[in-house]
Amino acid sequence: MANGAAPSDFPRDARMDDAGGTLPEISPRDLADLLARGGMPYILDVREPHEHAYARIAGSELIPLATLHRTLGTFPRDQDVVVYCHHGIRSAHAVEMLRGAGVRARNLSGGIDRWSTEVDPSVRRY
Repeated sequence: MANGAAPSDFPRDARMDDAGGTLPEISPRDLADLLARGGMPYILDVREPHEHAYARIAGSELIPLATLHRTLGTFPRDQDVVVYCHHGIRSAHAVEMLRGAGVRARNLSGGIDRWSTEVDPSVRRY
């Protein structure tokens, strides 16, 4: 794979989506482990610019949820995409949208808040 991680390296956590299907998720610890092993998922922040300016996961790209629909055709189809927001609600909607467009997307469970408490306490909480 182009991102250096085999599909089996990407943890398979999931929760139910609004349609009754499963919404793929990855825990903050599993994402940190994947990154430490050299995995290179595309990390997407769907919060607002002021939130991204205050706290973010290093290497993430900001595309607010309200504008995501305009960029669906630009996402890699050969790379895993991890989507996050503050607590995981907006990013869950983004994952549904991305997966509907054929993108291999997963939700970061608990969002950046959980990332801050479980992985990187230097990322400010709000």
